[in-house]
Amino acid sequence: MTNKAKAKETFGKAMFGIAAIICIIVVVAIFAFLIIKSVPAFNKLGIFDFVFGDNWAPDRNDTFDTENISGSYGIFSMIVGTFAATVGALLFGGVLGYFTAVFIVFFCPLKLKRVFSSVINLLAGIPSVVYGFFGIVFLLPFLSNIAPNNGSGLLATSIILGIMILPTVVSLSKTSIEAVPSQYYEGAVALGSNHSEAAFMVVVPAAKSGIMASLVLGVGRALGETMAVVMVAGNAPTYPNSLFNSFRVMTANIVMEMGYAGELQEGALIATGVILLIFILIVNIIFNTISKKSVKSLVEKNAKKSSVKKPSPFALIKEKIAAIAYKIKITSVGKVVAVGAGVLSGVSLILIIGFVFVNGLPELITNPHLLFGKYEFGSENVTILPSIIATLMAVALSLIIAVPIGIMTAVFLNEYTKKNNIFVKIIRTAIDILSGVPSIVYGLFGMIAFVKIFGGSSSIIAGSLTVSIMLIPTIVRSTEESLKSVSDTLREGSFALGAGKLRTIFKIVLPSALPGIMSAVILSMGRVISESAPFLYTMGSVISAVPTGYGDSGATLAVALYQLSGEGWYLNEAYGAAVVLIVIVLSLNLLAEFISGKLTRKLKGA
Repeated sequence: MTNKAKAKETFGKAMFGIAAIICIIVVVAIFAFLIIKSVPAFNKLGIFDFVFGDNWAPDRNDTFDTENISGSYGIFSMIVGTFAATVGALLFGGVLGYFTAVFIVFFCPLKLKRVFSSVINLLAGIPSVVYGFFGIVFLLPFLSNIAPNNGSGLLATSIILGIMILPTVVSLSKTSIEAVPSQYYEGAVALGSNHSEAAFMVVVPAAKSGIMASLVLGVGRALGETMAVVMVAGNAPTYPNSLFNSFRVMTANIVMEMGYAGELQEGALIATGVILLIFILIVNIIFNTISKKSVKSLVEKNAKKSSVKKPSPFALIKEKIAAIAYKIKITSVGKVVAVGAGVLSGVSLILIIGFVFVNGLPELITNPHLLFGKYEFGSENVTILPSIIATLMAVALSLIIAVPIGIMTAVFLNEYTKKNNIFVKIIRTAIDILSGVPSIVYGLFGMIAFVKIFGGSSSIIAGSLTVSIMLIPTIVRSTEESLKSVSDTLREGSFALGAGKLRTIFKIVLPSALPGIMSAVILSMGRVISESAPFLYTMGSVISAVPTGYGDSGATLAVALYQLSGEGWYLNEAYGAAVVLIVIVLSLNLLAEFISGKLTRKLKGA
């Protein structure tokens, strides 16, 4: 190899390595900025009083230099509210998701299985602000018939969050159940079990690690959710002492008060974000611990238990419970519940999309000004055209930033590093942390860092930089999985023909991994369009004129929907905006599946 070729190889490796280091720098920056900004508030208020105080009544005139503060800054009621909403979501969405996964694997007709799986995946693509809007216009009025208030509270929040975590639970649980060796089912049937008994008594228990991991991941999603909860919880800073009592979660507290917060109040809100981030990191650690368990480890564990030992009292109790369950035909009940859960999950999607479309399409047809009209200050004629353009500008810039960094990081991890390298472990940990950070925390970081850098006011460039950091973990993971699927024989063949490492990566490996990379890019576009919390205080929350540059502020389409539905004055326009948002996001999801399948078949020579 010539000196010029060696220089190219060294330069290429260095560039890939720098991209990976950026992930570490970003994580350090997020923690550093949030901690630096929250420490004065912790010092002024006292960590114990702040975390365990239950009276939140801030005074925007309080500062860090104020000797005797006028306001109260206790968030314990919101911590309790956050966990209550998460538990409620888990009881609704976790249980429903588990039985839906069982239905898809064991009881769904083959002709409907693929369609049903795609339907459930579509739920994952619906923006959270649309779920919240559905809660406002359908769920709350429905619940108000039995509630002493307008329907807002813990029950409505649990239902909305449960539907939101449903796709996560279904997808991971389904994957875990299908990963169980077929010999488990066949052996159970050979020993006399029927279909339901083999499913519930043998296969599903073997997949319990993956199912538990899906539930923990659902918990993380529910803990970090912002916009949907803001729209249905009621948001009074009190304890959720009934199903229909207005309460507030930590994420909602940040979103609702950051826009007009004083110095000490802003510090307390950032400190709330730090507490939330700690909880999310704990959940992610639990998820990573549980997800490491596999069917193989379960088999080894059972093999060790196969030696003759005196059964423990717990094992005897477990056997008696299993015997009782067998006598009362609990597996038949499970089958009925699984089928019912599958039907309910499908109905949920149809209801959400159908309700919004039935009310939104007529508005788009009869009021074309909503889509194409020119913005006029002070006019009652609302248009979302500026929001659509602002969204597209944010999508373009965030992808330009995130895609190269994500792809180069994935190449470095897959092509240049060894598995047990400590540097690789640090990078992967950084990526795991980035993927678990709630969107509102990204918004806090963007407000502290990027908004200050670009003149102290909201701008499209500040919002784009913020959301581009959110996209990096998704692009890295998807690209890395695609690179792993490329056969080593292709690399070896390229090396045998005299190509260097860098040339092999660009000419052989990356083109072969293109289907997965394209899917990741398209799904990232959908993620940018769907997000609202990170943009509120980095990009802007007011629907205004069409932006002329990246230094202008502007509300994205999701933020515009949130604002239009907020006071109930523009519900018809909100319906129309929701239809546009759903159509764009779901079209991107379908396009990702189509392109991935098309490129995969082409690369295979089909």
